Amino acid sequence: MRFLPTAEQSEFARTLRSLLGASQVPAAVRAWGAGDHGPGRALWSRLAGTGLFALAADEAYGGVGPLPVELALGFVELGRAGAAGPVVETAAAAVLLSELARPGEEGEEGDAGPAKRFLPGLAAGEALATLTLPGGGPYALDADAATYCFTVSAAGELRLAGGPGEPMTSTDPARRLSRPASDGELLAAGPRVLAAAETALGWARLLTAAQCLGVGEALLASTVAYVKQRTQFAAPIGSFQAVKHRLADTLLALEFTRPLVWAGALGLAPWEVAAAKLAAGGAAYASAMTALQLHGAVGYTEELDLSLWLRKARPLRDAWGLPSQCRAAVLRDAP
Repeated sequence: MRFLPTAEQSEFARTLRSLLGASQVPAAVRAWGAGDHGPGRALWSRLAGTGLFALAADEAYGGVGPLPVELALGFVELGRAGAAGPVVETAAAAVLLSELARPGEEGEEGDAGPAKRFLPGLAAGEALATLTLPGGGPYALDADAATYCFTVSAAGELRLAGGPGEPMTSTDPARRLSRPASDGELLAAGPRVLAAAETALGWARLLTAAQCLGVGEALLASTVAYVKQRTQFAAPIGSFQAVKHRLADTLLALEFTRPLVWAGALGLAPWEVAAAKLAAGGAAYASAMTALQLHGAVGYTEELDLSLWLRKARPLRDAWGLPSQCRAAVLRDAP
């Protein structure tokens, strides 16, 4: 089993990092949180040009996947840049529709209708999607900005929600939550929908874990740069032993998370994905607490771009699987 990205995969990640670094992402995130989706959609189109969203869809419907390792690498970069929007949800929706279209193990035909209708637009980046799944929480992310809002009920009904529902506040202003309407067009129903939803939930957890890893790395990098500049007692605070220990602990947590994320992407076993999500969410949140403490009072200010990452760490830790849910999945399913 290979735990290091190939040269091609690493180049893809570098391409995304370069694109995001030149795209004024913090300004787009602030605009997204204020309800202006224009800059975020422009960034979405540029990301789609790299083939990022096509990685989650089958080739038969305009995709190039499914390629979970490449997608996880891409989502680390999205987390590092602090990008806003239903990126995880769009990829999970593509996985859901692709799974639903595949023939069953016993030869039964798949339902390709929804895949033919929605996947080409999602893979090309022309459409954004959000969704709710059994076991993934009742709230949809950015339903007001999404082109499609899918819901899967516990009874196995896949519907295209009729409306975004009443928006709710979130710790992260750039993450708009709402409970979508339970009615809407019925796209498919039955056990195959539930099986596809379970697969999509695993992908959503994996990609959220990758985002958490990227967020944690960005917070640590910002903090290291800051403690080299801030002085106290005529010396950089980064030279103090206590600060060094705190940063080292944060780095170790992130480094121990990385192989778990790659293992989850390689195997896609539910317990491996849950372990990656548990570790990545905890490491990102710990990195946020380290950044907040070592930045001091300036870390609390909204004007500082650091706040955009600080506010993502906690919601991402809990999205698509609370720590308690992920811990229970590992204890239940791990061999």
